[in-house]
Amino acid sequence: MKIVPSNQVLVSVPDNCQLHELEIWSSCFDAVEAGAKPFDVRENDRHFQVGDALLLREFDPETAAFSGRIALRWASYVLEGGAFGIRDGWCVLGLAEHPPLPAGISDTRLW
Repeated sequence: MKIVPSNQVLVSVPDNCQLHELEIWSSCFDAVEAGAKPFDVRENDRHFQVGDALLLREFDPETAAFSGRIALRWASYVLEGGAFGIRDGWCVLGLAEHPPLPAGISDTRLW
């Protein structure tokens, strides 16, 4: 595990994970926090991978300001654009509340 300083927040992520800081609008942030929105549609300019840590920072587009609320999620799935009506260069990210299990671990009671 590594501790990554991220704009006044310390985030602990596994050594093999990439950390992405992302803006997310307030209405979407609330839905992610409530568990109603377990996905996000993004331009794939960061080459997202399954297992990446996603630090979501709530952003209000009307005031162009961050609220200070954050949520840490993990990319559980990456659906690349170019198919299924998703524009090329974009992706749909599955959002998980927990990091992926290490290779060889399938029983979460051991983790």
